[in-house]
Amino acid sequence: MLAAAAALIAPAVSLAAGGAGFAGPPVDSPLGTVPPGHARPPSIHSPEAIVLDATTGTVLYVKNPAARRPIASTTKLMTALITLQTTRPDQVMTAQPYPATPSESTLGLVPGERMTVNDLLHALLLASANDAAVTLADGISGSEKAFVARMNAEAHRLGLHDTRYANPVGLDDPNGYSSARDLATLTRHLLRDRRFASIVDMSQARLTSGAHPRKIVNSNDLVGTHRFVDAVKTGHTSHAGYILMGAAHRDGAHVISVVLDEPSQGARDSETLALLRYGLGRFTRVTIHSRTIDLVNVKNYDLRAPLRPGHDLNPAVLRGSSLRLRIYPPIIVRGPLPAGYTVGDVTLYANDQPVTRAPLVTAERVPEASLGRVILIKLSNGDAALGCGVLGVALLLALRVSRSPMLKRGRTGT
Repeated sequence: MLAAAAALIAPAVSLAAGGAGFAGPPVDSPLGTVPPGHARPPSIHSPEAIVLDATTGTVLYVKNPAARRPIASTTKLMTALITLQTTRPDQVMTAQPYPATPSESTLGLVPGERMTVNDLLHALLLASANDAAVTLADGISGSEKAFVARMNAEAHRLGLHDTRYANPVGLDDPNGYSSARDLATLTRHLLRDRRFASIVDMSQARLTSGAHPRKIVNSNDLVGTHRFVDAVKTGHTSHAGYILMGAAHRDGAHVISVVLDEPSQGARDSETLALLRYGLGRFTRVTIHSRTIDLVNVKNYDLRAPLRPGHDLNPAVLRGSSLRLRIYPPIIVRGPLPAGYTVGDVTLYANDQPVTRAPLVTAERVPEASLGRVILIKLSNGDAALGCGVLGVALLLALRVSRSPMLKRGRTGT
């Protein structure tokens, strides 16, 4: 009976299913500043270059980031993005005639040959196959012209203001260009796609669809020779020079680099490695133990429920970063709840950029509030009408119990 009476007030106090009520305002907790580092940026001869944090987008090194230049086969990254957005891996496409010049990189597709999108993507990104790019463009949009229009619309949507595409392949064209900054932004967007990230991290692949099996090798040699390098794409024409968009990880840090118009493959590779190592060296690991954070308490009627992050936070952050924890607690929780029950969210910020998060959980068991406690807290909070209403319900229930025939028979029998 008392449980039924208590249930009547639940909607009035905005309690939600699962134990937590509507969210309260976020609470910021400053955590101090990470000690600065002393790494010197490398000397880079590429006319345009950039390194940025793949997690937050923070620029770590930059040289002429907005200069518009031909980008050769790194054009194929936009071809890959649209393919990932619009197709299934097992979808089959038919190769169209492609009159390649002797210097072009192709897969050797025969007109009419049928190949899965998955294999075409591998050929596009690893072997930089121009015929794979044209097959995807025609299969998705019906023509190269229609596909290029879609590429430019997607570049606009992503805010790539220094980018324009003239073809899905990357052949030199005065109407096709991009910048180091835009290429890094596009790469950061693409690396969030697990399928893309998995492909560009391969040193070689075997294609099983098509007229016959094929083995292809990643044109980005650094992926196979340096374990910390995990992407992305090469490009080269006589007009664009040697280009490499790289990515690397170490101890929780992930960075992206771009070099344009390098004079040779050796220069392209060595300067990419220098930039990636410099970028990774700007980071350090920090550990924030959940037990050391002074978190707010959440009221359970007249009780207080201590909260904590569900696990330690151990991200890689830039040296010299100012750290703060933003806590998103509920206004109220409804017991009973076990220890470790998720009631909110905790996000760690470094220089005002979100870095990592953890659930906000109950630090100990939250007991159920008794009806008496509910009435008292309502009255003490000035909610006299609700408090008296609940008290009235309880009295009526008690009166009904006192007049119960079973109870009267028990009394006459004593």
